Amino acid sequence: MDEGIDYAEFSDGRGINYWTLDRTLRREVRRVYTDDEFTWAEPRLADFGETVGHTIATNADDIDDHGPELEPYDRDGEVQNLVRYPERQYENERLAYERGIVADAFEAPPGRDEPMGLAHNLAMQCLLSYADPGFDCPVAMTAGAALVLEKFGGDEHAPFYEALTSREYDDLIEGAMFLTEKQGGSDVGANETRAEWDDEADCWRLFGEKWFCSNIDAEGTLALARTADASDGTAGLSMFLVPHADPDRSGQNGPLTKGQRLEDGPLSSEAVNDQLYRRLKDKLGTISVPTGEVEFTGAKALLVGETENGFRQMAEMLNLERLSNAAASCGIIGRVLLESKIYAANREAFGETIDQYPLMRADLVDMAVTHEAATTYVFEAARLLSERERAERAGETADDAYRLMRLLIPIAKARTARMAVETASYGMEIHGGNGYVNDFVTNRLLRDAQVLPIWEGTENVLSLDVLRALSREDAHEPLQAAIEARLETVSHPALADTAATVEDEYHDLLTALATLAGADDEYAQLSAKRLAHYLFDVFTAALLLESAQRELDDGNGRLALVAQRFVATELADREARGITSGDRFALEAYDPIVRYEPIDPDRVREIAAESD
Repeated sequence: MDEGIDYAEFSDGRGINYWTLDRTLRREVRRVYTDDEFTWAEPRLADFGETVGHTIATNADDIDDHGPELEPYDRDGEVQNLVRYPERQYENERLAYERGIVADAFEAPPGRDEPMGLAHNLAMQCLLSYADPGFDCPVAMTAGAALVLEKFGGDEHAPFYEALTSREYDDLIEGAMFLTEKQGGSDVGANETRAEWDDEADCWRLFGEKWFCSNIDAEGTLALARTADASDGTAGLSMFLVPHADPDRSGQNGPLTKGQRLEDGPLSSEAVNDQLYRRLKDKLGTISVPTGEVEFTGAKALLVGETENGFRQMAEMLNLERLSNAAASCGIIGRVLLESKIYAANREAFGETIDQYPLMRADLVDMAVTHEAATTYVFEAARLLSERERAERAGETADDAYRLMRLLIPIAKARTARMAVETASYGMEIHGGNGYVNDFVTNRLLRDAQVLPIWEGTENVLSLDVLRALSREDAHEPLQAAIEARLETVSHPALADTAATVEDEYHDLLTALATLAGADDEYAQLSAKRLAHYLFDVFTAALLLESAQRELDDGNGRLALVAQRFVATELADREARGITSGDRFALEAYDPIVRYEPIDPDRVREIAAESD
């Protein structure tokens, strides 16, 4: 059993191994991977955690000060759509992609006979987001584009799929997803970009504007457009692959790869696909990913799948993108928590390091519990996604996994994004004035976190998606089975009171679900956000209790304390806000929860009794 971590040994959250220090992520990865997956992956995740904690983290701070720049025109006024990147960005890309952050989930990596589950891609994204959530955006969209082409692509898309999933950086292309239009936004069905068939060129051409295009110069961009006479709304949208370079005039056999772009330099005006990158957005954060406006002026495009089926196909990418967003939230929460622990263990005030003071101890306990809750929930959703994709590749179905996944994923994205913003904000406060300036990473982490509630659907949009999953997929059925199965595993006396609270809340949740199932649409929508958060709290509590039971069986009560704190904070009723209770839980549980110190199960029961 590992000993606790002394955070006073570190000066800040760089130059260290994020995989080694994030024991919560390590536990969840071990839980959701198969045995053979974990045996293969563990040393590689340790290597990646070391690389991210050293080189990528250092580079990310510099890239934030010197981000990509757009040169839409060359010196003669011809369109070139050139995005110039800092050299350190190329280094970070090579370090991540050549370690299989995308490839391993699609093609069998060295030493394996089959690909890893998508949970592995998400675990690596979580580690990457300790250093640069902005760069994680292109990584996520590259995986998402590969997933779409794997499911719906044909022979003409094969070179793009192979390049999206390449382990060799020089042979790689990145993906992107252009959805947002000015008049559309979350209302994707209002999009006006149109697709026209060009008989002479024997290809589709796109015309229209996309307003918020992250990874703007990706070679593997997926975009939605409406063909002639297509129906209105999302049902009439088709999906197209829109290369950065004109596939016929660029002189390439297939997509324009990273190696070719670095070697050849800017495209000639003849080789540019018929589109204009008008400008890059001057964003609050995520500086490392160039986001801009694109005007399609007849850009050549490859139809993906069937016409008027684009939104359903894009939904497959959105599932992975939303979980990627949630994994990035976990990475930000983990980094902020790490920086806060280190700072509190070293910063002296009034003769003591500030981690010795009760209020700071309570804050760090609650931040650590937030990290536990977010990571546990997200990787359970990741496990279901992996199970579903593994079944589909084998020609089988995983209906219950899909239905539950459809419910859990929008909730994961909505709740963890909010957690990331709140945790990053408080992490900045812990550092005081230093945390507010660019020299300290808390400044960037908060700026980067703030986009997470916006990317891939706002909280309101996601909450309405929860209602759709319940009504269209009957997702409450696998949800009930999953919660009840976990609660049935709990038997240790140290968990009795906490489990009883969760059991009561679970039955209240069932009442809430039944109420909304019979309610009118207006009231159901009014309650959707509250329901999404309620589902997160009850489901996460059940997951934590199950894991706590396993740890107690192994002689460690740490997770039992985490479960107790989460339930007490999110589900339990507390008279007078708990002030009159005499509760000293945060002081007694500080070392186990914050420093991962093992604790005897009998001591857990004593702490619970003292806190009642």
